[in-house]
Amino acid sequence: MAAPFAPAPSSTHPAAAGLLPAAGRVMMSAIFLLSGVGKLAAPAATLAMIKAAGLPLPEVSYAAAAFVEVAGGLLLVVGYRTRIVALVLAAFSLATAVTFHTAFADQNQMIHFLKNVAMAGGLLQVAAFGAGSLSLDARRGRI
Repeated sequence: MAAPFAPAPSSTHPAAAGLLPAAGRVMMSAIFLLSGVGKLAAPAATLAMIKAAGLPLPEVSYAAAAFVEVAGGLLLVVGYRTRIVALVLAAFSLATAVTFHTAFADQNQMIHFLKNVAMAGGLLQVAAFGAGSLSLDARRGRI
């Protein structure tokens, strides 16, 4: 009896094996970098949103969020300590989802919630499989 589906290829083309993880890291980092730079450009607006959410120590929360987004985004792009960075960004994405995007009656907020959950899922894939060959981790022998 023949299998209904063809098996997945056993190997990826060498060029794709390096480019796909790097492209994925760059694409995933864009939202963190843009959001972090946006926080730095408009601290009053960000602080107001943090205060409205009722987070303790809004100034500390602001600084931590801006740092995680900018530093994490940059580290993800270059592929340095990628597994740890991806775990931190995944946790940050989930924390942001449950803190700021739980007004599910508002379809826009539900979409933002699901976007954050999806980003966390992608970042868990990076944490599980590493940065790929085009990364600082690979240069250091830490794929």
